[in-house]
Amino acid sequence: MPIETREGVNKMRIPSEKELKSIRAKLSKVEPSRLLPKKASKADHVKYKLCEKFVIYLMEHNMSQVELAKKLKVDPSRINEIVKYRIDLYTVDKLMDLAEKLRLDFDVEVA
Repeated sequence: MPIETREGVNKMRIPSEKELKSIRAKLSKVEPSRLLPKKASKADHVKYKLCEKFVIYLMEHNMSQVELAKKLKVDPSRINEIVKYRIDLYTVDKLMDLAEKLRLDFDVEVA
């Protein structure tokens, strides 16, 4: 959090306990992104990589999940599931269909 100093407003400060408590409360209500299990199937690896493409797309286009949902004509909760890597809720086909609508660049490799 920036504070004003003689040199300008470019120094960081340690948040107060009150601010930290507020941040912790907000974070405790948020479902984190999921990691790929160590013994994930090949299909799960593909789904995980596809989800990653959606996250990159959002960041590169400075787009919200709601905006992306409108563009893809899906419920915003579905985009939220994708960016949190909820691969258990999707098939490879469904993720590929959505990715193709965005013209995402991806290759599927199966060894």
